[in-house]
Order: sequence, then structure tokens, then C-alpha cells
Amino acid sequence: MMAKLYRKLGDAIECTACSRYCKLKPGKTGFCGVRKNIDGDLYLLVYGLPAAINVDPIEKKPVLHMLPGARIFSLSTVGCSFACQYCQNYDISQRRTITGYHYDPEEIVQEALSMGCHGIAYTYNEPSIFMEYAHDIGVIARRHGLINIFVTNGYETPEAIEYAKDFLDAATVDFKGNASDEFYRKYISVPSADPIFRTLENLRDAGIHVEITDLVVPGVGDNLKDARIMLERIMDILGQYVPISFLRFHPDYRMMDFPDTPVERLKEHHDLAVSMGFKYVYIGNVPGYGENTYCPNCGNLLIERFIFSSRIVGLDRNGRCKKCGYDPHIPLLSEKSADYIF
Repeated sequence: MMAKLYRKLGDAIECTACSRYCKLKPGKTGFCGVRKNIDGDLYLLVYGLPAAINVDPIEKKPVLHMLPGARIFSLSTVGCSFACQYCQNYDISQRRTITGYHYDPEEIVQEALSMGCHGIAYTYNEPSIFMEYAHDIGVIARRHGLINIFVTNGYETPEAIEYAKDFLDAATVDFKGNASDEFYRKYISVPSADPIFRTLENLRDAGIHVEITDLVVPGVGDNLKDARIMLERIMDILGQYVPISFLRFHPDYRMMDFPDTPVERLKEHHDLAVSMGFKYVYIGNVPGYGENTYCPNCGNLLIERFIFSSRIVGLDRNGRCKKCGYDPHIPLLSEKSADYIF
């Protein structure tokens, strides 16, 4: 299908889906492997071809401050705008053969509804590379009362975020290695993390709910000075109430010789963010540790989590703290009681 996010430059075209802004001569394909110049127009080669489909808890994205316990229909295509050397989904993201299952947008939405899902997540690879497909799914999904979530590397262009405003409700933006440019160049093949901060501004201005993750990679992407700089920039853009999760690295793909991130190092990142004034700071990929949500006003336990399950313990049916009445602005599923164990 012909893409929407591009512009013509003489005998070439410029893709505007991600901040690489690939300039493509006829017959050439972008870095992602799925957007191609065919006879002077840009085509999305994976439109209607999801390579992976699953149903996940919303906590797996992770989205921790929207509809805890929700069932989310998750999908991806092949390809990616990044080349992370540790990617857990490299068989999908780095695949350069166009493969997938045939699902048009309406069929995706009907599958999600038939499985009792509350929303759709575009995940596993970078969703901006198949933005036109996600857009068409998302618009239909909204008509049926489903939410739409991006799990994204944050490298979208302003044009892409403007296009996503029609359907996108939430985005988890994944930083890597404390947003160190050196880490991004060496391990991701991206010159700089700067465009990601611009994406945070664009998501904020579009009224899209944002959560942050940061993959802390031992030895090469765990510098606390870099973390402080990243957190200062996030604070300036999104404020102190944005949920932030520091994720444990585990070896995969081309970084099998690296160790898992020590829990102590994750705790140092957690404590740094708390000391800087962030109110919702989490540790991810360490079951039973740093996963709970507490009231920033009185410290009451609001949501108890273990891996990808949630138990609402301190919120009343209106979503307020049972102890002090504070509103953390976490939308709840209307059909769930406040004491339901998800």
C-alpha cells in the first residue's frame, strides 16, 4: 500500500516516519526494510502483514498508569528503525524478508474484540515504521471503544506524531543506556538520542499519555551522570508525575557475553530519580521488586504488582487513594471492582 508519511525530492523521496529521514531513489528501501520507493512513491511493504500477534497484560508493555489488568491485543510487523545489538525480538525486528499473516485493519480489530481485549498495542518492533497500518487499525479500534498503545523507541518525526493523533492514546517510550549518544551510536546504529526528547514534547502536546522506560546495560549503558542528564530533560518536558521504569538488561542476540544488570545498579537509578523529585519510579524485569505504585501524597500502597499481574489495594472505585483521597489519575477498568485481583 502507498504510504502517507513521505515527501518528494526531485527524483528521490524522503520518508518522514522516523528521524532517519531516509532519502530513497527509485527501487531503494529505507533502513527499516519495509518502506520502499516504487516508481517515485513510497510504499509500505508490510501493510496488512503482522509478523507477530499475541494477547498480553497491559503491564507487559509496560503501561502501569492506565487500565491496570487490561487485556491488550499486541502486534508487530518485521523490520525496525533501530539495530539494537541486544534485541530480544531480533528475529522479527532485523528480518529483511517481507513475511507475515494477512490481516486487514478491520480483521485485527475484530480479533481483538473476540478475545475480550481492552486495547491494541503496536509493539515488539518499532511501530512508526508501519505507521499507516497502525493508523488504519487504530481509527477503527477507537470506534469500538478500544485504546491504542505504542511501545516505541521514540524516534518518530513530528509529522508521524501529528498523524498518530487520530488514534493514539498512550505511548511507552523506551530509552536505552541512559540516552547516552555513545551507547546509541555503538549499540543501536543511531547517531543521537536527541530526537527522542523532541518526541516526548510532541506526545505531550498531542495529549497522549506517556510512560518512560530506560534499559540499564551494565558497564556500557549504566552511567549515573548520563542518567541524571536524561532525567533532567525528561523532568523539564513531562514533569515529576511521569511513570519511569528502569529495566534490567539480560544478554541476547549479539550481546550474549554481557551480564544481567545487577539489582543494586537498578536501585541506584531508582533512588536517583526519586531524589530528583519523580513520584512514580519503578524497576522492571526483576519480579517482585520495585513494581508497586504508592500514593505520592501519603505513601499508601495503591497497586500491588508481581511480574505482569496487578492487584488494586489502595484505590477506591473512583480511582482515589482510600487513605487520603488523592487522585493519581490512573484510569481503571469500569467492569472491575477496586478489590479485584487481576
